Amino acid sequence: MGAVEDELGNYEIIKEGEAEILMHSSNTVFFNKAQVYNRDMSIAVLRTFIDKQKEEHDAYLSKKKKPLNKIPNGKSSEPVTLDGSSSAIEDEKTNGATAEKANEGIEVQHTQYDGEAKYIPDREETTASEECINIPLRGKQEPKAPKVLEALAASGLRALRYAREVEGIGKVIALDNDKASIEACNRNIKFNGSVTCSKVEAYLADARVYMLTHQKEFDVVDLDPYGSPSVFLDSAVQSVADGGILMCTATDMAVLCGNNGEVCHSKYGSYPVKGKYCHEMALRILLACIESHANRYKRYIVPIISVYMDFYVRVFVRIFTSASAIKDTPLKLSYVYQCVGCDSFHLQSLGRTICKDNSVKSAPGYGPVVPQECNDCGKRFNMGGPIWSAPIHDKQWINSILANVKAMKERYPAYEKISAVLTTISEELHNVPLFVSLHSLCSTLKCTSPPAVVFRSAVINAGFQISGSHVNPLGLKTDAPMDVIWDIMRCWVKNHPVKAQPQDNSGTVILAKEPKLQANFARAAASLSKAKVKKEVRYLPNPERHWGPKVKAGRQITSKHSSLLGPDIVTKSLGKEAETEEVREVEQDEQTANSIQEGPATKRQKTSITVTTDC
Repeated sequence: MGAVEDELGNYEIIKEGEAEILMHSSNTVFFNKAQVYNRDMSIAVLRTFIDKQKEEHDAYLSKKKKPLNKIPNGKSSEPVTLDGSSSAIEDEKTNGATAEKANEGIEVQHTQYDGEAKYIPDREETTASEECINIPLRGKQEPKAPKVLEALAASGLRALRYAREVEGIGKVIALDNDKASIEACNRNIKFNGSVTCSKVEAYLADARVYMLTHQKEFDVVDLDPYGSPSVFLDSAVQSVADGGILMCTATDMAVLCGNNGEVCHSKYGSYPVKGKYCHEMALRILLACIESHANRYKRYIVPIISVYMDFYVRVFVRIFTSASAIKDTPLKLSYVYQCVGCDSFHLQSLGRTICKDNSVKSAPGYGPVVPQECNDCGKRFNMGGPIWSAPIHDKQWINSILANVKAMKERYPAYEKISAVLTTISEELHNVPLFVSLHSLCSTLKCTSPPAVVFRSAVINAGFQISGSHVNPLGLKTDAPMDVIWDIMRCWVKNHPVKAQPQDNSGTVILAKEPKLQANFARAAASLSKAKVKKEVRYLPNPERHWGPKVKAGRQITSKHSSLLGPDIVTKSLGKEAETEEVREVEQDEQTANSIQEGPATKRQKTSITVTTDC
């Protein structure tokens, strides 16, 4: 019993949600407390996905009763296939599905004849909430429970929480390429009881190989690597079933935000530009990269929700198969032109559509959309991209997820944070890529900043839309062009003069022009968001110090990690290492002493034996 207690004494029990894990005092298996936001958001999306899956199943069954062809009198009422046979419809195939994209990124799906009678949905618009999902049907029974793959499990906490907290979930497969992690995962599965033992399975395997050998097998694939997910995306998009969800995290924000543009291009196929919107651009670069990998296998993505939190970006996308729908991908991608002297930026779409003779054809986008020099300040442009310029959220999904979170708030350890993020996202302008920063605009002009309500009122009074951004508390998303934005700022400066600046200063050049628009700063009714009116918290501070990324598993914690982990944790870790080293030294000394004592005794024994033999 004492040996068991000594063994457990090296472990710490960590509880999150309804799951508990045993974490060893050494840094052999990775765990980050700050990722509780990530895990809670994933559980909320997964619960909503199961509900949506049931709704789609019920909608399919209700429409399935309507046969494709008219049935002659006296014939069987079963659906009739086009080859004359009478049989039940078992699968709804999406081969030949196509999407026609309008300016707002709306898609219309058509289904071509593939040899079977099937229900053809009549709809004018499709979103992520309305896309058909392939569900094997046997009579009227419920759809099968979704099968989940956690490709990089580490301690297995995420897989355990999925199994224990998400009702209606099926098997959860946890993978890791590290033997110590799989041992920890199996230990934690047993520690959490029979429910997890029956649902969660852990395997020692390379996630890339495993996903490639299990194509279209999982309804949900979760990628949460330490760093970039780029090496896993090609196999991940192949392992997701039609209509399934890919959840993907990227923590290499320095790369995605423009500090290492060439590295970003090599990993994600896109070149970032530096701007106040860099974190939203990181989300759009990741979405464009996933779409690129999916297109290689005649698949495309429909974003559900894309989030920037703490030190990482996280996207949730549904994946569908359609050889014709992928032709619309260029309409969803754009290059970004960012002025080096001011905050002006412009987007240029990769493609466009041509309507001719009742048909829609694709064509290259017109360009360039900007001259060599900025019309506002006269400086040159940096060009980045391509990025995903279509909506990165689905409004119906956001509302459903938020309602689910509020209804079950006691089951989310990070309820305050994720509800605040979801509330802010629900109020964003979803069809407006990137944003401007009010403080950055004023910094360019060297003027005092107008209150956000005043600026938002001026934009609304000018006939445009404006909203906040969940990425940046100071960010403002608007469909107003940059010349309107600068005209509003010129009118503000006229009422609040600034000191004289050098002639070659960007702000001086901008203010030298007379505004074409006379801004109206009268308080507009929609200048405050609903959450602001209700005084709901939207941007929360970190709950504790050193809330961020942690040291990679297997690395030795040293004094240089104090700024990352905190001096207390580093001192505690170094103290334990010193104690361990002392124990090793004592054990080595004891072994040396024992060997010295055993030496003469052995010799005497051999000598006595020799003497006896000689006699």
